[in-house]
Amino acid sequence: MIVVIDTNVIVSAFWSKSGISANVLNLMLNEVIRPCYDARILIEYSKVLFRPHFKFPPENVVSLLSKIEEFGVSVTPAPVSLPFTDIKDKKFYEVAKHCNAILITGNGRHFPQEPNIVTPAEFLNKIIFSGDDQS
Repeated sequence: MIVVIDTNVIVSAFWSKSGISANVLNLMLNEVIRPCYDARILIEYSKVLFRPHFKFPPENVVSLLSKIEEFGVSVTPAPVSLPFTDIKDKKFYEVAKHCNAILITGNGRHFPQEPNIVTPAEFLNKIIFSGDDQS
């Protein structure tokens, strides 16, 4: 299963190793779900996760970014013409549309209301209830 993971989900996973977002990230780390990304997303992940005030262990950030590049699907999506409240979120939507992927975000209000745009909890429920836990 191909997914696009918004940066806020990854930050939440780093903050709470036993939280819902961490469960989503662990599915990716265990290669149950495959991340789809582009260069803009990788740059944002890196910029945000290395912010000094977060104090995330650099080796954990490097390991995560390496895993995403190694296991994920790198794409160059076409731009979409939809207006966005927060233009920085548009790249996640464009990549998700390009990959026909589920977009997992904690900021659903920043995106169009579409069935493939879900919160981490909704995603986990979708996986559990669909029985689709394989890629």
